[in-house]
Amino acid sequence: MMPPERAAPPAADPAIDNWLDAGWSDRELRADVSVGLSSSPKELPPKWFYDDRGSELFDEITRLDEYYPTRREREILEREADAIAAAAGADCIAELGSGTSTKTRILLDAFAAAGQFRRYVPFDNSEATLRNAAGEVAAAYPDLAVQGVVGDFEHHLGHLPLDDADAPFGAPPRAPAMLVLLGGTIGNFSPARRPAFLDAVAGAMRTGDTFLLGTDLVKDVDRLVAAYDDAAGVTARFNLNVLSVLNRRLGADFDLDAFAHEAVFDADNEWIEMRLRSLRTQTVHIPALEMTVDFAAGERMRTEISAKFRPERVRSELGAAGLVVQRMWTDADGDYALTLARRVL
Repeated sequence: MMPPERAAPPAADPAIDNWLDAGWSDRELRADVSVGLSSSPKELPPKWFYDDRGSELFDEITRLDEYYPTRREREILEREADAIAAAAGADCIAELGSGTSTKTRILLDAFAAAGQFRRYVPFDNSEATLRNAAGEVAAAYPDLAVQGVVGDFEHHLGHLPLDDADAPFGAPPRAPAMLVLLGGTIGNFSPARRPAFLDAVAGAMRTGDTFLLGTDLVKDVDRLVAAYDDAAGVTARFNLNVLSVLNRRLGADFDLDAFAHEAVFDADNEWIEMRLRSLRTQTVHIPALEMTVDFAAGERMRTEISAKFRPERVRSELGAAGLVVQRMWTDADGDYALTLARRVL
């Protein structure tokens, strides 16, 4: 799951570059719903889970006993942050999908302690969340240049300000930068989309830059499914909330009581698939799209995939993008991995 975190009040006002116009979110939502609900099988992208209520529910999910990924990633960061800083040798961190940058503080502390840190570049598609988080980081690290970027993964990674705009002409090349993608977010990309995304990441890097990637690993199926179908039903409410988003923003008339949450492990693709199953034959109207959508009883609509990885697959997919794995760290139980890869050409 993508893990945006709730924003805190701003404490400073760092520079923010916004590459998204005011209508971007509405256009993306309309396009995604129009295409997804016209497809067979029907699907919705997981990015629309995260309105205010969805973010609250996901925050609750991360504290559930069944949901191990957030704990495991933090465990690795707390244990290995100094080693990551030493291996990367970077003086700039650019975080993709930064949210409130809460877990990133562990890395920021380690890089600052190493005495090599000059710039933090959070990248997110929510300007309000990013502005608040960037302000908090700027206040906590007054000697650090913070330059936020509001953008879309698929279009704007080339706008990451990794170079020092104030460097004089003829100055020596900059030190390496490290791009970061935490939270297992890479697993929400389909296998068809991951290569283009990783190519874009590599394209934003220079030779010597590194990429720190968080991935959930393949493990016991019962544990995987439980993480997405908890006993308390929090994930079910989170999944159903996407229908509330469509009702509110597009005037749709989804009846949330007419759908049920499902989470299954697809062994062939090695991913968890979250779905909403129609409990009866029904018709949904979406006035903003002038669209009517029929659901058969028992019909399933996919709302998320969350791919699980094996170490060799991580190496292969990064390698195909020209990124060579330098180090890979896992938690004590081998549930989760952080991988540091370097662009060598």
